[in-house]
Amino acid sequence: MTEAQLGELLLILALLFGLSYLTGGLLLKLRIPVILGALFVGMGIHYTTVVDKILTNGATATGFNFLAQLGILFLLFYIGLQIDFSEMKKLSKDIIWATVLNTAFPFLFGVLVMLLLGYSWIVAFVIGLTRMPTAEAVIVPILDEFNLIRTRVGSFIVGAGVLDDVIEVFLVAVVSIWIAQATGIHMSTEREIGDVVLGTLIFIIATFIVYKWIIKPISKWVKPKPANLVLLSMFILLAFGGFSQYAQLGLVVGAIVAGIIMRPALNLVKEMGEETIHVLRAISYGFFGVVFFLWIGLSVDLTGLFEHPELAILLFLAAFVGKLIGIFLMVPMKKITVKEAWTIGIGLNARLTTEIIVAKLLYDAHLIDLELFTALVAASSVSTVVVPILFTLFVRMWGKELKAPPVLEVSEQHIKTKKLHDFKGED
Repeated sequence: MTEAQLGELLLILALLFGLSYLTGGLLLKLRIPVILGALFVGMGIHYTTVVDKILTNGATATGFNFLAQLGILFLLFYIGLQIDFSEMKKLSKDIIWATVLNTAFPFLFGVLVMLLLGYSWIVAFVIGLTRMPTAEAVIVPILDEFNLIRTRVGSFIVGAGVLDDVIEVFLVAVVSIWIAQATGIHMSTEREIGDVVLGTLIFIIATFIVYKWIIKPISKWVKPKPANLVLLSMFILLAFGGFSQYAQLGLVVGAIVAGIIMRPALNLVKEMGEETIHVLRAISYGFFGVVFFLWIGLSVDLTGLFEHPELAILLFLAAFVGKLIGIFLMVPMKKITVKEAWTIGIGLNARLTTEIIVAKLLYDAHLIDLELFTALVAASSVSTVVVPILFTLFVRMWGKELKAPPVLEVSEQHIKTKKLHDFKGED
């Protein structure tokens, strides 16, 4: 990047941050999280050709995209710091159920939509897979804004979101193998799968060793003050983020795990640890989080919604309705209440770039047509816009009732009490 390009990037960032600050102030008056101001600014910039071209092409775009990826790391690292691992373990069976249910139905609906529209089984299967993943990076900052991380709602969204990142790995692997076979490139499926499994096992072992025997002694190596603890946090974050990416698990898993294993070291130093967490939150939300949401906004493209509205809407509904149905099946299982089901189901509908990346790979390999490609991009874009707004509205309506601690199971009496309060219109 030349000096002129660096100056150009800094000036554009200054403009975007200023607009995000002003937009966030307006949203705050409507009790909508300030961080969404950057999302709307990014969406607006997407349709201004000059700035959009600068941020999506060349060295300036490379620098901006790198900052956005760091934004994912920092936001999810901070969320990892907020997770109570012991409570998550109590909910582990329920989170697995939520993951299975909230991915199975979108997959089936996605496959059904494609088959009814006359697409082949292999296209239907892959597009069905794209309906399954959740982009928890989009929704967890809003959870944090409303202090919902350490609740059942937060535990289910974060836990299920992290587990279905495995689906993203599987999705990309399937697409890569299909493209290779379709284009005549020879590759070993067993080797690809073996590399992923081996990388996952090494990552799990390394995490266990660092969590059990390394992180606490290292934290005592230098004087415990915020500057030193932030430095240690950066080491852990970048190491685990890079390792998980190298092991093909993605940045999300590495960032959240890094936060979880760093928290005990910060708890040892009490006030200093809490001060360090405040510093990390300011960095995450004050800079990197803003860049990340600007990047999401720039990725939103609704043109496909107008060009092929039926297909785009059907793809959107396959995921949206499928995830809601899957989560609502946990209500009769007495794991969550109806209001929690609405909130969790909508939160797990957050989308980001996985399906767009997959769609681009398939389109470039001439395995899907332009109509399906634009519809997939439009469906993802609609989710990116609609889900944060809907989620915010539901949390605003039911905030107090959603702040139940993450216990293993909702008792029958608790559900009866909730229903009685709902009937009477009480908080």
